[in-house]
Amino acid sequence: MRDTHHGRTTSIPHAHPGPTGATRSTHGRRPRTGTEPATARSALGLRLALSAVFLPLFAAATVAFAVWAAHQGPGESPGSGPLTVLAVVCGVLALIAAADIAVVTVRRRRCERAEPPVRS
Repeated sequence: MRDTHHGRTTSIPHAHPGPTGATRSTHGRRPRTGTEPATARSALGLRLALSAVFLPLFAAATVAFAVWAAHQGPGESPGSGPLTVLAVVCGVLALIAAADIAVVTVRRRRCERAEPPVRS
């Protein structure tokens, strides 16, 4: 399949010329728009460490704020409303940290299968 794009002819299906005129496949992914390297990856180890540290902290804060809110009487400061909001926010952040741990674990396993270790 031949395609003409910006005056250049490519023979790769679903290919678009990059900034240097080289073609790249965009099938299944968005085309790159920045100047980042094609092999750029996030620091998965750092993401895993941060999520592993903050997951228990946010979970503990969720429980602490929920218990505190449950034991607040009428007219006490802070009221049970703001404490409940804090408990919900901490719970959502704990869920995000747990989801990030799952995503990072899957990506690390996929990278380990794709790239065999280099022996020196």
